[in-house]
Amino acid sequence: MVHRFRRAAAVGALLAAGLVAAASPARAADENLIVNGGFENGLTSWFVNNGNATDTATLSSTSDAYSGASAVLVTSRTTTGSGPMQDLSGKVQAGQTYTLNARIKYENPNSPATKQFFATMHYGGGTYTNLVSVTATKGQWAQFAGTFTIPSSQNVSTARLFFETPWTSTPSSAPDTHLMDFKLDDVSVVGAPPPPAPSKTIEVVGKLPGEHNPLIGHKFGADGFGFVHNGRVYMYMTNDTQGYAPDPVTGVSAAINYGSINQITLISSDDLVNWTDHGEIQVAGPTGAAPFTSNSWAPGMARKVVNGQEKFFLYYANGGGSSNVVTGASPLGPWTSERTTTLINGSTPGAEAVAWKFDPAPLVDDDGQAYLYFGGGPAATSMPAAERFNNPKNIRAIELGDDMVSTQGSAVVVDAPVAFEAGHVFKRQGKYYLSYSSHFGGSDFGGNQTPLPGYPGGGQIGYMMSDSPMSWPKETYAGVLFPNQSQFFGAGTGGNNHQSVFEFEGKYYFTYHAPTLNKRINGNTTQGYRSPHIQEMTFNPDGTIRQVVGTYAGVDQVRNFNPYRVFEAETLGWSKGIATAKIDGGSAQFGASAPNLVVRDVDNGDWTALSAVDFGTGGAKTVTAKVRTLAAGARIQVRLDSVAGPVAGTIQAGTPSGEWAEVTAALDGATGVHDVYFTYEGPAGQDLFELDSWKFDRRADLPVTVNAQARCTSGKAYVAVQARNDHNAPVDITLETPYGTRSFAGVAPGANAYQSFATRSTSVAAGPVTIRAKGTLDGNDVTTVITAEHTGANCAA
Repeated sequence: MVHRFRRAAAVGALLAAGLVAAASPARAADENLIVNGGFENGLTSWFVNNGNATDTATLSSTSDAYSGASAVLVTSRTTTGSGPMQDLSGKVQAGQTYTLNARIKYENPNSPATKQFFATMHYGGGTYTNLVSVTATKGQWAQFAGTFTIPSSQNVSTARLFFETPWTSTPSSAPDTHLMDFKLDDVSVVGAPPPPAPSKTIEVVGKLPGEHNPLIGHKFGADGFGFVHNGRVYMYMTNDTQGYAPDPVTGVSAAINYGSINQITLISSDDLVNWTDHGEIQVAGPTGAAPFTSNSWAPGMARKVVNGQEKFFLYYANGGGSSNVVTGASPLGPWTSERTTTLINGSTPGAEAVAWKFDPAPLVDDDGQAYLYFGGGPAATSMPAAERFNNPKNIRAIELGDDMVSTQGSAVVVDAPVAFEAGHVFKRQGKYYLSYSSHFGGSDFGGNQTPLPGYPGGGQIGYMMSDSPMSWPKETYAGVLFPNQSQFFGAGTGGNNHQSVFEFEGKYYFTYHAPTLNKRINGNTTQGYRSPHIQEMTFNPDGTIRQVVGTYAGVDQVRNFNPYRVFEAETLGWSKGIATAKIDGGSAQFGASAPNLVVRDVDNGDWTALSAVDFGTGGAKTVTAKVRTLAAGARIQVRLDSVAGPVAGTIQAGTPSGEWAEVTAALDGATGVHDVYFTYEGPAGQDLFELDSWKFDRRADLPVTVNAQARCTSGKAYVAVQARNDHNAPVDITLETPYGTRSFAGVAPGANAYQSFATRSTSVAAGPVTIRAKGTLDGNDVTTVITAEHTGANCAA
């Protein structure tokens, strides 16, 4: 809506409602919602109104202030709405009344003697409302002083306050009248801020120690797509947590609202049990990488080298009506859109009859050609009822262009029996496998029909096998890959599903979701919040898939966890009561361009844990936490094997300062392979600290026993040095004394390196010898230096 239309409606409604009034006393709970309203911190939190493309101006600090040292000077305005703006989104709420005050002055000698100014709120789109006005006298500071009430029906997800002169369509025809420079100072908007949002922190143990499903217990994630790159598995998921808002009293959230989801949740692991939380990717919505899309469901990921550059392509459903793609420089982003319109929509050739143009799943074949599988939903009513049920023809396959962000040719029909959604393709030994979720019948699929023998039941994962990625007749149907998840996880876990398959280190894995975490929070009644799961997938000799069984046990850990590096604190095998959040800066583990998260909302009794940490035979000497302490007396105990296991070390978090610091503690007994629990203790009812990263340092000493002493032979003194290799592998040993050096290569376990060093003297005083041992400890080259004292001897006596 253009300015001309919004002005007449907004001003008239405001005056008719009598909303411009003298300031009223602030209530006790009220606070000033404006940041830097006196401009003493320069232009912090202020910017030029950019509601329309033509709105531009220049903001600068000026010492000509109403009070204090600074105000803002607004120059070079191009429209009447070009003025200083501050974002109040999330600070104001519908139905509430606020008091607004500000000082304004203009001085242009060619401007009128008086001029009206408005404080205006932009609620997004074409919705603007003038809040409070003042008529200023040229050269004098004028005061905005009034109250405004936000209508109870007003959407305040966007609320941006700015200052302007009354709208006119052609202000440049009389710039002295409409576009004069002005100064602004002492801005305040006082009122009650919105109540804090309900905590999303999951306080129960959602992933039980020893179990590997669901993958994470501190948040939700659905429609998981497994993607392998450089020895790591990345799992991209629909962000079910986005709408999760448990009631503070009952702990139960309202049912999931898919329409509010516009983020992709991302986790990754190199062992399939300990998963690092990378947070959410904002792909859709006004601040998303592709702001022309509104939703982000059912992601798919692919990698390809395009014009010599490695790129990563994240596909997602923009609701049910279309699908899109954003491009990343790595599996972690950052993400940008190479398109300005959706990739799959009603104009995609061959997709016209597809009801839901969503669930995009890419496949890059061995020859570099890429394909996209998408679609689902009700079958075309033009088909006979039985066909609508058994062969709805609602999934499509299409070739992608070389750039991966365009399609080529026409989409072809995937004639998957009883298909509903979630088409996904992988390749194995020259065969293409297409899996999908089956429908539940009903009027969308021909009413009460009888499924053909062998076809999937409701809410199952069927699959097809083909010799071609673009040929999927019904004859390629091969059976049910995975029954409905409720068969394995019981009451409250039914519904449709969404799956993917990936290969990792020679094995195939099947991903799916189930509301198991939701069930552990609320019991058998769930609200649709789903969690990611993985099971190993195996094959029969003829290439068909053995039916997958869903379990809480999940998959085996691929390798033990290496603690001897800096790694993210949000790497979790299991957890209780914590949350995660992004902070500024890059990741210590994944690089400066990767998002950095911290563990937060840490209370007394909360804990996090890692599975199968390998400290090696030498063990860990110290542990270091990067922590921001929030409560005095907070500490972290490092326990082995259980939440109540033996304490290997205690980290005292230190004095609260609001700053990040590294805190180190000594460890005892951290040898071999253990589950490691970090248990958090401190004052009850307080947030204790935030955690950014962990690092363990090994006890890098090779086990060598040294004996040195002076002896006499024929009236002469000599120094005898012996070093025994107590390691379980050969060690190179060098004996160094003031009287000579001797090296021994490959001293066997339990064997000795020995040398008598002649002093050529009748006596020798006590003194030092040095032993250098070189070997391999836990796969790393280690040098241990030991200094010992030998005795003295007088051989002339």
